[in-house]
Amino acid sequence: MKKSGMPVVCLWVVAVLSGLVMPGLEAANTYRLYSPDRKLELTVTLGTDVKYQLKYGKKQIVEPSEIGMSLADGSQWGINPVVIGESERTVDEKVFPVCGKFSSVRDNFRELKLQMKDGYSLYFRIYNEGMAYRFEGNRLVSDSVTVLNETATFRLANDPGVILGETQNFTAWELSNVVYNSVSEIKQDTYGITPTVFSDKKQGLTVVVAESDLNDYPGMYLRKDNGIMNGFWAKSPKEIVMGSWGNFVTVVKDRYDYLARTAGNNQYPWRVVIVTDDDRELLTNEMIYLLAKPNQLADTSWIRPGKATWEWWHCAILENAPFESGHKKLSTRLYKYYIDFAAENKLEYLLIDAGWSNLFRPNELNPNVDVKEIIRYGKEKNVGVWLWTVASTLIHHPHKYLDSISEWGAAGVKIDFFDRDDNLIIREYENLAKACADRKLLVDFHGCSKPTGLHRAYPNILNYEATRCAECHKWDTSSNPDYRMQFIFGRMLAGGLDYTPGAMRNATRENFKPIDPGLPFGLGTRCQELAMYVVFDSQFTMLSDSPDEYRKYPDILKYLSAVPVSFDDTRALSAKVGEYALMAKRKGADWYVGGMTNWTSRDMTVDFSFLPQGQQYVAEIYKDGKDAGTNANSYVYETLTVDSGTKMNVWLAPGGGIAMRLSPASRSGK
Repeated sequence: MKKSGMPVVCLWVVAVLSGLVMPGLEAANTYRLYSPDRKLELTVTLGTDVKYQLKYGKKQIVEPSEIGMSLADGSQWGINPVVIGESERTVDEKVFPVCGKFSSVRDNFRELKLQMKDGYSLYFRIYNEGMAYRFEGNRLVSDSVTVLNETATFRLANDPGVILGETQNFTAWELSNVVYNSVSEIKQDTYGITPTVFSDKKQGLTVVVAESDLNDYPGMYLRKDNGIMNGFWAKSPKEIVMGSWGNFVTVVKDRYDYLARTAGNNQYPWRVVIVTDDDRELLTNEMIYLLAKPNQLADTSWIRPGKATWEWWHCAILENAPFESGHKKLSTRLYKYYIDFAAENKLEYLLIDAGWSNLFRPNELNPNVDVKEIIRYGKEKNVGVWLWTVASTLIHHPHKYLDSISEWGAAGVKIDFFDRDDNLIIREYENLAKACADRKLLVDFHGCSKPTGLHRAYPNILNYEATRCAECHKWDTSSNPDYRMQFIFGRMLAGGLDYTPGAMRNATRENFKPIDPGLPFGLGTRCQELAMYVVFDSQFTMLSDSPDEYRKYPDILKYLSAVPVSFDDTRALSAKVGEYALMAKRKGADWYVGGMTNWTSRDMTVDFSFLPQGQQYVAEIYKDGKDAGTNANSYVYETLTVDSGTKMNVWLAPGGGIAMRLSPASRSGK
């Protein structure tokens, strides 16, 4: 698609003449695609198989790598390919997310489509930020296609370092990372979740391998095989039983020998390679979102991102409440206390976690928790109520319980314990998202696989977990500043995080201990907790600690009440994978700044040149106290006047952070 006034870069197609091919070899067709800025070059070669390679300028990123699919009917897509049609297009347009870190996103790419003789097509796209390819069936929708296996090879140049969320199953995405200096260090058959971050230190490049737009197909892992990272998938389930946690999680006991049985015209997932020589770009990269299926909802006016008060993380312990509290004392009065706190501080929501109903029959309510009255009271206070649910219950009864939840007037559902990403459960993510949208219910997927863009098609999906979030503070030290400075450059590229920040009892690495049940600590400084509300992408985020704890710190509560979860613009000011990130995000006229470091203390310079020239801003600043390295609760609150010419040097303690709210001085009366 060409737009008036937009520059169009030519697509170069080079055919290798058969007379120049060495005897005994078949002629190969070579196609080259250049990114709009011409920095990336994608080469696709069709000979006895299909290979792609990618360069950044003169730097080799991906060496020739095989791709293909094997079907049960004997078809071998990608083997001896014969092109019967080809087309190209250049797109440069704006996409307008319902919510996120931008009010609009530029979708600028060049695409090559190759239609093949054996009933399939191949698409290749190249952006300034990376490349992607996908297979598509060219048969009737009514045809059944069984995919036995897929070849997705990533021969990354220069044996790069890897941050790998290793696993030995297909049931978890809340995984700690293993950091390797090179792919060659990884043992044969070791595999991990995607997105996966690679560091080519020789060339000064960071590469992320990911996927987008899963349709009736299992999620991709990367497995080391004969020195190369290859796609790896769960086989399609044959026998599923109830088991695992409390016998309410679907567990695969046996599998077929194929990946998926799909419609004949299925579009298979995009395989994505993101490349940058500036780690800041990973914090604003929207490729996975842009590659996904467009918005399927005609009306999105009811979708309201926001913050929520939440009882589960701190075990519903309310120190100052005039009634009994705690997980064993859940009551209507207790939840009204949370609603009052939300209303006082302009929080949009209350999330009610487990305990309000029977797990298997949500219509059977806890007699001490009058959900209907709580929802009614919330509406009176302009606070929406979300309800935690078990995925298997909604899947087995897709309309019955969602109908009830909708009729009660709930704002959304937190759907937990999927613990799978095979082709059958991938269908259910979309089925549930659509069913919730039909009932104007917002969605938070928890205990789920990583996002692949479904939140673009169904923007009522505000968040996914798929990371070791703050709940882990109750059990171990795995969700720590080092880990956070890894996943924001990988996992966060895929979509919003249900991380649940906001701990007001903060601990250094030396004095932290897990607590459950009881009031847990957060790992890292208090200002790192505050910075998470800016650095993390999260369109439905918690104030995970007790209302009574926040009330002890009016200055912090002022910030938490104000900081948005959806923004108009985002700038990454400085960043390095695994080490630190400093970001600025704008909502309306206000800017918010968040900076975080790993367990290494460091000095940062905040350059305010992102502010409009000629306008002064009042900066409310929350920074680590001088003793925050030993007392993680220590912070300093101050206000300054800044403008676009201001540069500020700040010190971050080990596991530390900085957070700011910037408001126009004219509006503040300063």
